[in-house]
Amino acid sequence: MLETKDLTIRFGGHVAVNGVSCAFAPGTLTAIVGPNGAGKTTYFNLISGQLKASAGTVSLDGKSLSGMSPSARTHAGLGRAFQLTNLFPNLTVLENVRLAVQATRAGAHRHGLNLWSIWSDHKALIRRADQLLAQINLKSKEYATVASLPHGDQRKLEVALLMALEPKVFMFDEPTAGMNAAEAPVILDLIRQLKKDKSKTILLVEHKMDVVRELADRIIVLHNGALVADGDPAEVIASPVVQEAYLGVAPKEAA
Repeated sequence: MLETKDLTIRFGGHVAVNGVSCAFAPGTLTAIVGPNGAGKTTYFNLISGQLKASAGTVSLDGKSLSGMSPSARTHAGLGRAFQLTNLFPNLTVLENVRLAVQATRAGAHRHGLNLWSIWSDHKALIRRADQLLAQINLKSKEYATVASLPHGDQRKLEVALLMALEPKVFMFDEPTAGMNAAEAPVILDLIRQLKKDKSKTILLVEHKMDVVRELADRIIVLHNGALVADGDPAEVIASPVVQEAYLGVAPKEAA
C-alpha cells in the first residue's frame, strides 16, 4: 500500500501541498482532481521524489521512501509515466522499450557471460519489448527514431516504458494531454487493462471528468494544496465542496 502522511511542501510563504494524508490500496484506481493550481502535480512530484517535502512522509508497503531519490523510488516500485525528456530521441522506438525492459531484468547482459547466453537473453528482451509495442499500437513504428514520432505516439511510448518497469504503483499525470480524439482511446484502453491486475495501484491526475467517471474507483480532491474530499466518484463529484472548488458551481444558499 502506498501512503502519504502529513505531506507538505512550502515555496517561501506559499504552501503548495498542505498536510495531505492518504492511503492508496492495490486493486484501486484513484483519480486526483482539483482546479488548476490545486497542487495535484506537486503532490505527484512529492510522491515520486522530484520534489523534496518540507514535512511529512511517503511509504510503500510499510517501507519509508522519504529521502530516497526518484530512481531509488522507481526501484522500490513506484512507476511514474516518463516525461518526454526521459526518452532517447535518437534511438528507435524498439531500442527505447528494450532498454526499459533490460533495466528491470537480471541476466547475462548484466554479467558479460558467454556470447550464446547474452544473445539468448537479448532475444528475450526484444520479445518482451515487441509485446509492449503491440499493446500500444506502435509495432509498425518500432524502427522509427523517437524524435520522428508525433506527440501522441511519444505519449504512448511513455506508457510502454512505464509498463516495462512492472511497478507496484502506476502514476499517470494527464496521460492523454496533447492527444487528439483518435489517439486518446489507446492510452485509456491500456489503463483499463492495467486495472484488471488487482495487485497494482493506479493514481491518475486527470482534468477530463468523463474519463474520471469511467475509470476511477475513488476520487480525492485537492484545493489550495489541501485534501478536501475523498470517496466514491459519484458522491464526491456531487458534493458541494467539489461543485464549488472544481466545477465552479456556487453552493445553494440555505432556505
